[in-house]
Order: sequence, then structure tokens, then C-alpha cells
Amino acid sequence: MKSNGAVISLDCTEAVVDEAIELGFNTIIAHHPIVFSGLKRFTGRNYVERTIIKAIKHDIAIISIHTNLDNVLHGVNAQIAEKLGLINCSILDPIKEKLFKIVTFVPHTHAQDVLNAMFASGAGNIGNYSECGFVSEGTGSFKPNEKSNPHTGQKGLRHVETETKLEVICPKWLVENVKKALFEAHPYEEVPYEIIVLDNKWEEIGAGMIGELSTAMETSEFLSFLKDKMNAGCVKYTAPISKSISKVALCGGSGSFLLDKAIQKGADIFISSDFKYHQFFDADGRIIIADIGHFETEQFTIDLLSAWFAEKFPIFATHKTGVVTNPINYL
Repeated sequence: MKSNGAVISLDCTEAVVDEAIELGFNTIIAHHPIVFSGLKRFTGRNYVERTIIKAIKHDIAIISIHTNLDNVLHGVNAQIAEKLGLINCSILDPIKEKLFKIVTFVPHTHAQDVLNAMFASGAGNIGNYSECGFVSEGTGSFKPNEKSNPHTGQKGLRHVETETKLEVICPKWLVENVKKALFEAHPYEEVPYEIIVLDNKWEEIGAGMIGELSTAMETSEFLSFLKDKMNAGCVKYTAPISKSISKVALCGGSGSFLLDKAIQKGADIFISSDFKYHQFFDADGRIIIADIGHFETEQFTIDLLSAWFAEKFPIFATHKTGVVTNPINYL
């Protein structure tokens, strides 16, 4: 009998679907999506179609997280950093233009109510601080026409009101929620507001991670340490540029696009996967590239998701897959 439970895996394959069927679970939560391009037919001609067909036949939902978990401070890359014992970690390449400033003008008597409403809807969070905002006082004017229903003032006459200017920051995905809360709490018939895209980098969101070893390690020692800690079948690396490793940049999955950023930030080594032959030349004596394999960089994502579900949904049944989905074998 099928129950409400989820198998947690890095990839969704036929074997993982079989595992969910055997457990009687109705959900698979996988880091990688199984569908990377549109499906026009379901004939079972490849593993993607066969997996989808089997999941549909057994009423099993497949949920994939992927980039959302790659690009957060405590996501995939944090797991690698933890395994390597890195300290002072930060996002290697924070994203821009995903933070917005919302500005409004409100009568002084209603300022705290409106501010509280925007905070409650998710605005005002900056790093380890919440309810961050800026409040300033001023004077606003408006002239209601005959069709208006003013909160204060008279139709046809210019009104001057002592107002409070409120400014808060929120991420793009919360803008509509904050705007809705603003409109519901604001006393004016026509709510004055501005939404401004910020060029600021969002230090908690972005690609890759960079950190430091608590104690520098001799280069060959660190490469052996890396292979052991990441359960890697092998480590492909470029020529050492120094005798020791102290500053480490990394990116789970395919991270070659971050090589220049790792060099700019002074990393001694960049750990990732899926580097092509000619891309290894791009190290150019400035950094060590260490390619440990795609599966190997993201394998601990299963533990991350399992721990998160145990904390957030303690009564929800989850199972860390016993299927090794790595398609690559090593001699």
C-alpha cells in the first residue's frame, strides 16, 4: 500500500523508482532533474522515458531541486566545505540584481503598522539580521479629485500631511508578498510606493564557495586528503603552483565557469568537475584545478536534504536511497 513518504537521491533512475515502489512511497526528491529537455513522446526508448513512465504508472511524484540548492550559502557547496573542514566560507560569485528596495510614504500615525506588516511578509532580512529598515520624516502633499475617497484631507483642496518614509529590502521572489502586505496595511486609497532594483551583490546567494583551511597543508597531502574525504575514484589535477594549500575555492557539479572568479579571489586550488581537456590549460600556472567527478562533488546532498526534512518535517517519512546512481566507474 502506498504511503506518504519520500526517497531522497542525487539522481532519479529506474532503480530509484523501483526502490520507492518497494517502500510504498509516493515521492522521490532528487537533486538532479531527470528531464533536461522537452519530451515529445513516451515510448520507453531511453532511460528518461522509462523512468517517467514507471513513476506515472505507480503514482510517484518526482521533485527536483538542482540550481536552487546549488546557489545558497548552506547548500551543496557548504557540504563540500564541511567535509574538507574549511572555515571563513563565503559565496564565490554572489549574484546581483536579485535584491529590491521597497519605498513607501505613510502617515506618521500608521508608520509602525505598515512597517510591521512588511517585516511579517518577509522584508528586512539582511544576513544574520531581521527587521532591517530605514525610517525618515517629511511632508507630503496631494489634492483629491471629486471621484476620490481620501483618508485625510478634502476633495478639491491640496492637503499637506506629515508623512513617514519607509525603506526595506527584500529578495525578488518576495516582492509581490511584501507589496500585498503594504497595500493591505496602508490607509491611503492610492498607495505611494517605489520598487527599486539594487545592483548590490546578494552575499548569501550565488555560485560556488571559497574558504580557508584552518592549517595550510602540503599540496600532495591535500590532494590525497581531498580524494579520501570526497570518496573520489580519482582526482584529475593540474601542475602544483606552490608547496602548500591554504585558500580553497569549490563548486559542486560542473563549475568550470567559475575558474576566473576563483583566480581573482586568490584561491590556491579550485575543486569542481566536468572540466574539458583544453580547459585544464586555463589554470595557466595561477591556480590548481582539481576535478574529482560530478557525482563525487554532490553525493553528500542526500545527507543535506535528509537532515533538512528531519528538522522541518519530523513526522514525514524519508529514506536515503541505497542506489548508487553514479554512471561512472573507476579501475
